[in-house]
Amino acid sequence: MKQPDRFGIMVLSVAAAIAVLLSVMAYFSTNSAALPNIAGTIAAPFRAAAAAITETVDGWKDYVTEFDQLKEENRQLKLELAEKEAILRQAELDREENARLRKLAELREQRRDLHFESARVLAQDDSNWSSLLTINKGTAHGIQTGNCVVTEEGYLIGIVTEAGLNWATVRTILDSGSSVGALVFRSGASAVAQGDFALMGQGRLSLTYLGTDPDLAYGDLIVTSGLRGYYPAQLVIGSVEEVRSSDDGLDQIAVVRPAAELEELEQVFVITSFDIVDSQVYIVYEDDLAE
Repeated sequence: MKQPDRFGIMVLSVAAAIAVLLSVMAYFSTNSAALPNIAGTIAAPFRAAAAAITETVDGWKDYVTEFDQLKEENRQLKLELAEKEAILRQAELDREENARLRKLAELREQRRDLHFESARVLAQDDSNWSSLLTINKGTAHGIQTGNCVVTEEGYLIGIVTEAGLNWATVRTILDSGSSVGALVFRSGASAVAQGDFALMGQGRLSLTYLGTDPDLAYGDLIVTSGLRGYYPAQLVIGSVEEVRSSDDGLDQIAVVRPAAELEELEQVFVITSFDIVDSQVYIVYEDDLAE
């Protein structure tokens, strides 16, 4: 049997390939959208993923922008709150100062013999050994050593022991080195009000030189005597809490609660000068001291 000619086989193969190519071309010429459809189908998941990524990134950008805006708004609100709190604090300070000045005006009306200089408390040094204040006024304002220092109600705080140009040191009536002539307001009995080591920690002072049988009772008001003109008379020192025997048993002493709230002082009034007036009698409301 004769073998097929190789040339003939090649011609048939080429003819077959051409026929297939023509068929494919004919198919795509009549269905021109097929290839783009296939490409679109393949690309669709990638497009969806890209869109999701873009959406997520945009969302994070919006979140970061909004977060920054919220931070700025929060900062502004904090600033506004701090400013309003400062205004409220200042208003409260002004209210308290106005109240003190009104009381001082009343005291000035009652005690026209006294001349005052207002001062702020800069520091307070309280220990078992001393009780001192530093105030922001001094010799430039007429303040001298020996001046009495009082509250706006006229309650005795202490005595100026040292004065600089724009500052002064005040030894309070609780200090163990403090001593001032005193009177029992009810009976007129004389005594000495002085600081006491044993009582300082309790915020109390002692009343001594009362004798063995003093006319003294719980709640009696103690005021300055003004003897020899060293200090003004009738400044309220405090009230009697207890009467007991002295350590040697030869005398009676009294424990006195100061009328001034020495732990809460912010503003004080220094008596820079006073007129000595005989037979001074002043009205003191003991109910105020009991509060």
